[in-house]
Amino acid sequence: MEFRHLRYFVAVAEELSFTKAARKLRLAQPSLTRQVQNLEDEIGVRLLERAKNRVVLTEEGRRFLFDSKKLLAMCTESVIAVQRMNLGESSQLNIGYMANIHYGNLPATFGAFRKLYPRVGLNLFDMTSAKQFEALEGRKIDLGFVGLRPSLSGHDLLSECVAHDTILVALPALHPLSKTPPINLAELASQFFIVMSAKTRPGAREWLLDTCKSAGFEARILQEADAELTAIRFVADGLGVALMPEQTTGLPHEGVVFLPLFPPLRRESTIAWRADNPSKPLKDYIQVVKDLSRSM
Repeated sequence: MEFRHLRYFVAVAEELSFTKAARKLRLAQPSLTRQVQNLEDEIGVRLLERAKNRVVLTEEGRRFLFDSKKLLAMCTESVIAVQRMNLGESSQLNIGYMANIHYGNLPATFGAFRKLYPRVGLNLFDMTSAKQFEALEGRKIDLGFVGLRPSLSGHDLLSECVAHDTILVALPALHPLSKTPPINLAELASQFFIVMSAKTRPGAREWLLDTCKSAGFEARILQEADAELTAIRFVADGLGVALMPEQTTGLPHEGVVFLPLFPPLRRESTIAWRADNPSKPLKDYIQVVKDLSRSM
């Protein structure tokens, strides 16, 4: 049995007419009739009941029609997949990102990428940076907007800085320092700090400690937060201050003010991907992200 026999049978079964099916397939009707008969003889089952001007599917024919369509569809998908592979394409890219921080920059990258690969799907997954690293290791995503770049030693990952986030200080609204912006980082030496948890933002604690040390003091960390909204609530409750990306000012922050630092403080924002991922669309998407970041 060959795939062409399945295509011939499906055409006749859908049209319920050898004449119409032959016209659709651009075959001579006697040849089509013979091919379908050969198929029935080969599998030993009558699939069609033939009358003078009428074709009817048998019960076995209805079941075989369902399975034949499924097999033909799978064959078509397989052909398309290997054709894309031959062109260096994959059918989709899975992208991890943190919605509270990165969403504003993503639409431009998608628009530019779709011009290059209109048939490659882009799937977005809102994930903490820690979850993104797990997903990269497990090959569940192709690229992650991971933000801070913790040590990648022992991981088969590559990373690159694609942006610099402006960092603001989040203070309780009635805090004495809230009346005198901008704030020098050294003025926060006596304050307790809220920091993002290593469970969700690996590298955040180390970055805060290093940043404060560069300003001449040791950061006193009182509380960790698993999410930006939680950190903001902790600040509002008076548990401490927090250094947060400017993008988080779009989140609800009743009882909290965000103030600029002087001199301005900026923090690298990175992307990461597996070194052994051969996807050409991934390579080109990374280039799109880098090009757009340079133009901003």
